[in-house]
Amino acid sequence: MKAYSIRIFLPDGVPDGLRIIEKSNWTGLGVVCPRPLLNNAKSRDEFSKTGVYILSGPAESGGLPTVYIGEAESIRPRLESHASNKDFWTSVTFFVSKDDNLNKAHVQYLESRLVGLAKETKRSTLENATEPSLPSLSEADRADVEGFLDEMLLCLPIVGLTVFEKPSAPPIENVQLKLAGPDATATGYESADGFVVLAGSKGRLKETKSFHNYVSRLRETLSEQGVVYAEGKHLILKQDYEFSSPSTAAAVILGRNANGRIEWKDPKGLTLKELQEGKSLTGNT
Repeated sequence: MKAYSIRIFLPDGVPDGLRIIEKSNWTGLGVVCPRPLLNNAKSRDEFSKTGVYILSGPAESGGLPTVYIGEAESIRPRLESHASNKDFWTSVTFFVSKDDNLNKAHVQYLESRLVGLAKETKRSTLENATEPSLPSLSEADRADVEGFLDEMLLCLPIVGLTVFEKPSAPPIENVQLKLAGPDATATGYESADGFVVLAGSKGRLKETKSFHNYVSRLRETLSEQGVVYAEGKHLILKQDYEFSSPSTAAAVILGRNANGRIEWKDPKGLTLKELQEGKSLTGNT
């Protein structure tokens, strides 16, 4: 991975207001607009361009964030329509070309690819009813648009949209950690954004009475998404999955409230807490 720089401009001088995203050596431009600011911001030139957009809403009751992905030859009227017809979203992020090189087929391609990625990662509740088909593009155009998508995917986590992110390989210095309990055994590792549990890990299907409602709901959501499935006494992970924290990962696996910094241990029996304190590793609790 090469180093790169991203510039975030705040037109209103407010950190949680409108944000304009530019990346070094890229002709694309990103805009993040909170829903309450749409009426004031939509007169900007960026909103009149052809682009692809992501409506996003917060996770509720232990669920996953909700997203809707779309494209438009002019972003402004499409967002105005969604402001009237869709209630879930609190922010929109969209990408256009500074030199107007994106056309309708290009943004349809980007929309289809993003919907496919969201379905693959299963880190969100997707509001799109169907996955749009990829439009027919020349080999050169397809390569150009894939390059544009790669740049978008580098920018999105910077503004808090991680729903398209696949679990990354652990750093070389990170060891695999184990967790065990009644009817549960799992392997995982600490990541920059939380904790990754590996495919094939087995969780306890039964939940304790004192289990947090939000984690119970998360288990239900993961089952609905096809991330986990029930087999006998177990809840089995079908894919590597990144949780928001070691504690959430441990609770999902154990079927009870858990402190992940104590539950996850290395092959020598050292807890994640001891590893963090001894090696100055970073992570969420």
